[in-house]
Amino acid sequence: MCGITGIFDTRGASEISRELLHTMNETQFHRGPDEGGLHLEPGVGLGHRRLSIIDLSSGQQPLFNEDGSVVVVFNGEIYNFQELVPELEALGHVFRTHSDTEVIVHAWEAWGEACVARFRGMFAFALWDRNLGTLFVVRDRFGVKPLYYAFLDSGEFIFGSELKALMAHPGLGRTIDPCAVEEYFAYGYVAEPRTIFKGCAKLPPGFTLTLKRGQPAAQPKQYWDMPFTPVAVKDEASAMDELVERLKDSIRLRMIADVPLGAFLSGGVDSSAVVAMMATQSDTPVNRRSTKSSSPSRWRTATRPRTMSRPSPQTISAWSTSWQMYTTNPMPTRPRCRPTGSANWPANT
Repeated sequence: MCGITGIFDTRGASEISRELLHTMNETQFHRGPDEGGLHLEPGVGLGHRRLSIIDLSSGQQPLFNEDGSVVVVFNGEIYNFQELVPELEALGHVFRTHSDTEVIVHAWEAWGEACVARFRGMFAFALWDRNLGTLFVVRDRFGVKPLYYAFLDSGEFIFGSELKALMAHPGLGRTIDPCAVEEYFAYGYVAEPRTIFKGCAKLPPGFTLTLKRGQPAAQPKQYWDMPFTPVAVKDEASAMDELVERLKDSIRLRMIADVPLGAFLSGGVDSSAVVAMMATQSDTPVNRRSTKSSSPSRWRTATRPRTMSRPSPQTISAWSTSWQMYTTNPMPTRPRCRPTGSANWPANT
């Protein structure tokens, strides 16, 4: 987890306050305690707090292209960056780090806004191209990484990984959005693109926002949506085999790191499947932790580190059999029950 923030003058090239940008950036220190960095030039200020995972020695941000005309601040991971590097090198781009972040700046140079379609991962980033006078802001397909933004009366566009970064800017209005309050009490959260403040928004998952200096503010543009068209399936066995292969591929990509890896294991089928796949692809035992409550009335968290070695072929076969049983025997339907004290709740069905 990292944190990004920034200030962009949409009307001109006014000086950005380093002190203000630093304050906004430091509100997200907990997201990136390893390192912090700022970049300022006329009309643009970018900040980053880093939690180091890949390329610990040379992956500092903000990160630039070869001539310094393109700069990015990035939160997340590009899982397929190692596959994109040779393709970009063949196009003439020169890499100076082994970081997945550097893929973003070169992919922008090569493919423009379409670069985001080439990325597999969880990410939110803001990229400034000085030659084009363009700020490109992106959020990943499922919104794993957050991104808040606001257009201020001063003509500044501000953004951050958390709302508190924007709240550090004195120009952000604090008018409560009553619709957001209603959503919070109805759903337990405020859905995109709303936030609790009227003048602030969340970039929705699968959207980009492109801003050009001196031009009217653009609207977010969707680059991906969940497809719901039917997919032809040969047979049930093929579908289960494909599911296992897709899980293996996903876990393999997420295990690329320059720091030790681990997993939270709840004992459910999802976390158990993740840890099992990790064990099949790791040469060392998998570190995992289980969380439990020792009191029904007061939650307490106790974590116990454990390891899981590479399983035997017999164990893998047992997992496969269990997985098939789980997928072919659906859980029985549970009855709906009337909550205690709710006289108007529908009768049990």
